[in-house]
Amino acid sequence: MSEERLTRLEISNAELTRMVEDLNEVVTRQADEIATLTRRVEMMMQRLAEEEYDSGNTVPLADQKPPHY
Repeated sequence: MSEERLTRLEISNAELTRMVEDLNEVVTRQADEIATLTRRVEMMMQRLAEEEYDSGNTVPLADQKPPHY
């Protein structure tokens, strides 16, 4: 294997390694954001269910069957 080819392969490997690291950071950040958003939605759904219950509905609106049933 020529020295020039080995150098090109090493450069390519370094670039790919950096790209994988960058993508990993993005995926990790997105996973954290998705987890945060999921918790917020769950909290909002819980609050809404409590408000519906407190307003006199015995069954939360999300659990009621649509009128066409």
